[in-house]
Amino acid sequence: MQESLSTPARNAYDPLYDPLRDAHPGIGRGYAPTFWLAAAGEPPGDDGPVTQDLDADVVIVGSGFTGLTCALFLARAHGIKASVLEANRVAWGCSTRNGGQGQNASGRLTRGQWIARWGEETALQLHAEIREGFERFTALTQEIDCDAQAGGHLYIAHRQRTLERLRAECELSNRVFGYKTKILDRATLDSEWVREAEAVGALHEPLGTGVNPAKLAFGYLRAARAAGAKVHPASPVLNIERQGNVFRVRTPGGTVRARAVVIATGGYTGQGLHKTLRSKIMPILSNSMVTRPLTPDEIEATGFRTRHVITDTRVLRYYYRLLPENRLQIGSRSAITGRDAANPKHLQVLTEGLARKFPALAGIQIDYSWWGWVDVSHDMMPRIVQPHPGEPLFYGLGYGGNGVSYSAQAGWRLAELAAGKPRAHPLPIYTGALKGHMFAPFRRLGQRMLYELYQRRDEKPDAP
Repeated sequence: MQESLSTPARNAYDPLYDPLRDAHPGIGRGYAPTFWLAAAGEPPGDDGPVTQDLDADVVIVGSGFTGLTCALFLARAHGIKASVLEANRVAWGCSTRNGGQGQNASGRLTRGQWIARWGEETALQLHAEIREGFERFTALTQEIDCDAQAGGHLYIAHRQRTLERLRAECELSNRVFGYKTKILDRATLDSEWVREAEAVGALHEPLGTGVNPAKLAFGYLRAARAAGAKVHPASPVLNIERQGNVFRVRTPGGTVRARAVVIATGGYTGQGLHKTLRSKIMPILSNSMVTRPLTPDEIEATGFRTRHVITDTRVLRYYYRLLPENRLQIGSRSAITGRDAANPKHLQVLTEGLARKFPALAGIQIDYSWWGWVDVSHDMMPRIVQPHPGEPLFYGLGYGGNGVSYSAQAGWRLAELAAGKPRAHPLPIYTGALKGHMFAPFRRLGQRMLYELYQRRDEKPDAP
């Protein structure tokens, strides 16, 4: 592969971008100011913007985890050298703004909810598929230097009533799925794992890995290009049109003609990108911050003896972990709209949450703060599908915050689809298009009302 440089930003980072308002994410915009990018350094080389009409076998829209792994697997497993189109810089969206938590999950539903919705047999098949995906993700983190912290996931119960729900889920995981989870009481959690002031206990899952997501994305970029893929930043897709057996994917610099198209744009999927995706995703903003490095005394005061990825049991959950540099990363909900994203009150949700969980860190210096869009489907599970039989257009979307690990499996399955070699998968995440919602035009009003309801439920004390 010929040496090349990364394409620099053409335009400044836009902190107020909103996928429900803006036609596309911009052209060559700079990255959000995340800790991950500061630690990862300059992105590796790419293939520059599209500047003329091109031909490709497969076009992939979006250069995040899903798009890059799809390109990588197309090359490695099927001998197809795809062209990846990115509006801004490579991995500009979800893949460099998340919390870096890889979990043994795909959407937002629990295993108990899988059984309630689809029955035990389908739930078992889904569990096996997601487990295969986690193993694929793990193999990639071992291939790529991404500060991987393996070991498991702690699901912290912030109320006694939620600990009881975790007990039921633990019993189900062990009995039905053979997934060896265990309940930790408060004393064990404090002495062996972490001393969190809100915790009444926790569920421990054996699978969970924290990563620097920017380093992982850049590793995917290097690997995909080394295998023959082309990656073009500063090339937003303005239109996707099929003429006969050929797709014409139009960018500001030229049109790319291709046999097949894969859409992997996550929470940055604009309403006008393609008709099949209009109002099919609910983009949700998530805020994240990283502290200065903790001192030995602060680590002792917080009782951190683990580098596991951690979430709590709120519906508007917090996700957090101690990083290799002894910084603490924590994230949670943010603004409803892009225009309100910079409001200081959203950062305050994190600083106050941090102080409640770890009083010794109240007022600690925050070195990095950012936000980004999460792609949540209306039924809380992702789809990796061909929405219209006979038309070789595919998408992988709707991870609901669990895309760090499952995107690797989604990229593998999308590569199979785009190569024309799909395996038979009766699982619901592979067999039906993303669902719309009859109240989609009013989704933001509903989201505001739900946030208020969830906030009251999350913070309601246990009954005496």
